[in-house]
Amino acid sequence: MMKQKTRVWLAGIFLGMLHVCVLFAGFFAPYNPAAQNRDLPYAPPSKIHFVDPSGRFHARPFVHPTIPDPENYDAYLEDKTHNCPVRLLVRGDSYAIGGVFHSNLHLFGVEEPNRILLMGTDAYGRDQLSRLVFGGQISLTAGLVAAILSLGLGLLLGAISGYYGGWFDESAMRVTELFMALPWIYLLLAIRAFLPLQVSPVQAFLLIVCVIGVVGWTRPARLIRGSVLSAKERGYVLVARGFGGSDWYLLRRHILPEMTGILLTQAAILVPQYILAEATLSFLGLGLGEPTPSWGNMLAALQQYKVISSCWWMFAPAVTLVIISGAYFVLSDSLHRLESASNQQ
Repeated sequence: MMKQKTRVWLAGIFLGMLHVCVLFAGFFAPYNPAAQNRDLPYAPPSKIHFVDPSGRFHARPFVHPTIPDPENYDAYLEDKTHNCPVRLLVRGDSYAIGGVFHSNLHLFGVEEPNRILLMGTDAYGRDQLSRLVFGGQISLTAGLVAAILSLGLGLLLGAISGYYGGWFDESAMRVTELFMALPWIYLLLAIRAFLPLQVSPVQAFLLIVCVIGVVGWTRPARLIRGSVLSAKERGYVLVARGFGGSDWYLLRRHILPEMTGILLTQAAILVPQYILAEATLSFLGLGLGEPTPSWGNMLAALQQYKVISSCWWMFAPAVTLVIISGAYFVLSDSLHRLESASNQQ
């Protein structure tokens, strides 16, 4: 039991820190994600140095400016005649937090016009680290909001079906069987194909969230329905009904609180699935388009052989998706084990 609780805390802390970093993307990202530098397309990541070319050690890390190689096309060199110290809490491009608070303070950076490119650049010379952090605002938020929508629909329909039964229960369960029998990715693409392609970034984001959320409500609904069927026959619920408790009172005070474990476990399962769903749609050009970054449209560059074979840093969004999915898997597995242990007791 303690081991599972420790895993839940570790996974929760890691995911919490990641979401905080994405929430304050402007502070952690060194540059504006849309700022282009056409002189540095697909520039490799900057190397951090502590020893300069003359052999002298520096306590403060520094980078050398990245410049195109005049002798080799698509190759870059370090300008070792200049040292660019990496400084903390520097002023740079302005950004907004939540669309309300504005600032230009960044966690780290180098003196302008030099640039520090810890994850290289893309085809337009845009800083990949900045795009990765800002892209997480879209991908992670889409996963969270879509999961809330799915769980809300699942809780509502599952609770009504399990508590009241009858024709509504039969109809709802047949619909869930139909949805569960269909491959979700093809259903997702089919629904998105009927929606307009030329929309604003905000509209595209809302469309993606609604489409993903509506598609995935079936499994939570069936799980909640089964739990409600069991909970409503327990002794304390029957006693409360015998004392005149209304249906809403019984659901609110005795039945729905027992669904917390199921909702948390399902949330930990659904969020990474929906993050991947958003990335898939954006990768295929059906989600958010440029210049708004998301992990899906950042991965679209990997459709080019040159990028796959030469620009390993362009795989950063894919590695991030794997890490996040693994963290959510650990969280969901630990929550499931804790719920099973508590039910056995």
